[in-house]
Amino acid sequence: MAEFRVRVSTGEAFGAGTWDKVSVSIVGTRGESPPLPLDNLGKEFTAGAEEDFQVTLPEDVGQVLLLRVHKAPPALPLLGPLAPDAWFCRWFQLTPPRGGHLLFPCYQWLEGAGSLVLQDGTAKVSRADHHPVLQQQRQEELQARQGMYQWKAYNPGWPHCLDEKTVEDLDLNIKYSTAKNANFYLQAGSAFAEMKIKGLLDRKGLWRSLNEMKRIFNFRRTPGAEHAFEHWQEDAFFASQFLNGLNPVLIRRCHYLPKNFPVTDAMVASVLGPGTSLQAELEKGSLFLVDHGILSGIQTNVINGKPQFSAAPMTLLYQSPGCGPLLPLAIQLSQTPGPNSPIFLPTDDKWDWLLAKTWVRNAEFSFHEALTHLLHSHLLPEVFTLATLRQLPHCHPLFKLLIPHTRYTLHINTLARELLIVPGQVVDRSTGIGIEGFSELIQRNMKQLNYSLLCLPEDIRTRGVEDIPGYYYRDDGMQIWGAVERFVSEIIGIYYPSDETVQDDRELQAWVREIFSKGFLNQESSGIPSSLETREALVRYVTMVIFTCSAKHAAVSAGQFDSCAWMPNLPPSMQLPPPTSKGLATREGFIATLPPVNATCDVILALWLLSKEPGDRRPLGTYPDEHFTEEAPRRSIAAFQSRLAQISRVIQERNRGLVLPYTYLDPPLIENSVSI
Repeated sequence: MAEFRVRVSTGEAFGAGTWDKVSVSIVGTRGESPPLPLDNLGKEFTAGAEEDFQVTLPEDVGQVLLLRVHKAPPALPLLGPLAPDAWFCRWFQLTPPRGGHLLFPCYQWLEGAGSLVLQDGTAKVSRADHHPVLQQQRQEELQARQGMYQWKAYNPGWPHCLDEKTVEDLDLNIKYSTAKNANFYLQAGSAFAEMKIKGLLDRKGLWRSLNEMKRIFNFRRTPGAEHAFEHWQEDAFFASQFLNGLNPVLIRRCHYLPKNFPVTDAMVASVLGPGTSLQAELEKGSLFLVDHGILSGIQTNVINGKPQFSAAPMTLLYQSPGCGPLLPLAIQLSQTPGPNSPIFLPTDDKWDWLLAKTWVRNAEFSFHEALTHLLHSHLLPEVFTLATLRQLPHCHPLFKLLIPHTRYTLHINTLARELLIVPGQVVDRSTGIGIEGFSELIQRNMKQLNYSLLCLPEDIRTRGVEDIPGYYYRDDGMQIWGAVERFVSEIIGIYYPSDETVQDDRELQAWVREIFSKGFLNQESSGIPSSLETREALVRYVTMVIFTCSAKHAAVSAGQFDSCAWMPNLPPSMQLPPPTSKGLATREGFIATLPPVNATCDVILALWLLSKEPGDRRPLGTYPDEHFTEEAPRRSIAAFQSRLAQISRVIQERNRGLVLPYTYLDPPLIENSVSI
């Protein structure tokens, strides 16, 4: 006979408690106990409760290896068993007769009747679990998860995704919480109702004037949206959005002019000023290029029965000396120069130049929404999430490190496949390139995607933008990358004492292989590793995963509404073709080119929802689910949080001196995971 004390913690979320009966079996080196009921007088396992139970083992099971948790509905006299409900268990603490505590982190929903097996909280790679019972448990856990979370090919040439059709099909461990789900639909419902009452969602015609567009601008106000409304026609603001807007990943230093972009000294003399030339400025490194060439020949959509149009512009920018602003020098709206593809200049007629800039902003919308946002910041994090669930057991240090950065990602992406990127929904009915254009862009970009693009320091170096002033996405992103990298390096150092231990971790290698095959479609040209050989390579890889799932998503998602609330700043579609000559643009023609009223409002409504986290937040570095139980990783977490707090103080101090503060990468505003 052996008496154990069992302490159980139930989560605080709505519906976390249960009426079901819970029992535990203690598995040890000498055998397994029968199920031992956890039963005190009254109701157990209420939300937020921590409760103690005494259990008696009929025989000594030896050194404790596992805790098997059983849950079943209670039986009532005459009525029989009730329908089982769900329970969110945070952890179990087991105190053996000879003292000392064993903590078993859980942080999972148990739905219905069934059982769950837990290892104690010590993080262990597979080689550290020497006992055959523990090895078997790891394998069985992964087999069960691989059966529960399966892959499917959603579209040819896209990363694979979770094989579920609707969010109703998801299990509770990957679903929005009740509170988050309620907030999301409450926000959506109130915004939709406001648009319907104003009659804007049903108006298929053109806007009557820019003044009329202010009606929709009053829908919601943010400092970023206000700034865009006031400055959208200014060249300096147009250029600044390549640095700190919603798509700050395309601008690169221009060392030579592309042959298909024949800008001349005479064209740009008025902006460059006397005593210099294009060649001189190229040699100084003061010219930059934004090339939307991937949009060339892309399929376009039909909205309200009317064909839409797209362009593949090239934009040349100039960093004026000293602390002067970045300015646009020239815009060509196609990849093929010639008499039907003029180069537009700041010295052109006001409406010619404004229309050319607006075509660039439309290209930014298409590139950003299909690639920077959907592909890089949603579909790839879904791959990381699925591979983590399928290939890393609960006790693996990388699972403990990564699981907070996967929270709700499968829910929001499944919801996107229900409500955004399917026929009849927003992308299909209201964007200029539609679902087919999105799909074609993703297929094209998947063939170009490379590892350095996903690693911010290499991306910054590759684009040659290390020293361009006022690039807050770079400045803040590099600080956060550095903090994440140091944190990851400390955790890897605890559990991987040598490069050989990285190579020998079969679960880690299976995780990397699955990401390579399912996410990057076995494309060796991408440079994405299919295996990892060193601790240094592992640190870089895991840093990339965490940064992509948190800071990168925040940088390209949180500003969507700020950029699009004043629609001429970021039009989702264009109703007339790009101009083929100068001198013909007018105010009326400009307005006729912009998207119709219903499409404008449809997209603004969607981007407002996608820019606003619907409650139940967990900012970067916040880990209320304590998967790590040892002191060393806990110290690393505390140090990581301290570094993030210091970064936030620096950002907030800088922002006090800016006309338009850059807040998207302030750590308290960054979500741990892709959850909206």
